[in-house]
Amino acid sequence: AMEKSYVSMFLLLIVISCALAKDAGKKDSKDSTAKPKLPQTLSRGWGDQLIWTQTYEEALFRSKHSQKPLMIIHHLEDCPHSQALKKVFAEHKEIQKLGEKFILLNLVYETTDKNLAPDGQYVPRILFVDPSLTVRADITGRYSNRLYAYEPSDISLLYSNMQKALKLLKTEL
Repeated sequence: AMEKSYVSMFLLLIVISCALAKDAGKKDSKDSTAKPKLPQTLSRGWGDQLIWTQTYEEALFRSKHSQKPLMIIHHLEDCPHSQALKKVFAEHKEIQKLGEKFILLNLVYETTDKNLAPDGQYVPRILFVDPSLTVRADITGRYSNRLYAYEPSDISLLYSNMQKALKLLKTEL
C-alpha cells in the first residue's frame, strides 16, 4: 500500500508542475510581440470595436500599404484631460464609424519621432499622418499654444478634422 501512495503522489507532482509551466508559458507569449487576439486590448478604451495598431512602426507600414491616413492619439491613463476626451471620443458614433477609414494608434508613451511632437509632448494630442508618411501640420485643433490638443468640447472639430484628413488625402494622391 505504501508504494502505491508514493506513485500517485509522484504523478500528482508531475501534473502540478505541468500546469504551472503552462501558465508561465502563457504569460511569456503575452509579453512578447505576439498579437493580442482582441483589438480592445489595444484600444485602451478609445473604441473597442475599431482595429488599433500596436506600434508606431506598424502604423506607418499599414498606412503606407493601405493608402489610409493614420490618426495618432497621445494620451496618459492618469491624465483627467485624456480620460475626458477618450470618453466623448468612444461615445461619438460618427467618429467611431469614420475611424474605420483610418489606421489607428493610441500611445501612452512618446515615440522618438520628433515630427509627432511639433510643438511639445503634451497630452492629449492628436496628429494625422498621410500614407506618404507626412505629418499633417495643417490639421490642428483650436489652441494656438497647443496645436494638436482637443478638449471634450472640441469633439465636433476633431470629427471635421478627421473628414479633412480623408478628403485632402483623396485630392493629393
